[in-house]
Amino acid sequence: MIAVAEIVDGPIDAEALSQVLASQRWRGGSATSAGRIGATVRFDGIVRRMEPGADGDDRPLRALDYETYDPMAQRELLTLAQRTLETHALQRIAAIHSRGRVRVGETSFVLIIEAPHRAQALSAMSSFIDELKRDVPIWKRPIWEC
Repeated sequence: MIAVAEIVDGPIDAEALSQVLASQRWRGGSATSAGRIGATVRFDGIVRRMEPGADGDDRPLRALDYETYDPMAQRELLTLAQRTLETHALQRIAAIHSRGRVRVGETSFVLIIEAPHRAQALSAMSSFIDELKRDVPIWKRPIWEC
């Protein structure tokens, strides 16, 4: 069982994701080949064009600035990944979140979950995202279109 959690600067593209997974020894194949993984789910959090303003009405965005309380944010993200891995009996989980500016259309968060069964993976994903938003000290500040 493997839990990977990392906060990276800027948006998460394929290269950034690959670097995090490679540096954390997220090697493919063994659990899948051994038949222990029956479901892999991936969630990409993408900065959308419209975001609710202070009045609750949607306003057009240019970007979101993500601020983290370091090193607590990194520690809490990893703790959440490990807890989710154990609670939901997962094989592997990887959570990568951005720090800094992420423009509309770019990815600010990636969550990958591998589990023996679909229901475990989907339940873990929903639970992880709810707890992330509630407990991990990462805040977003909208950069509005003028």
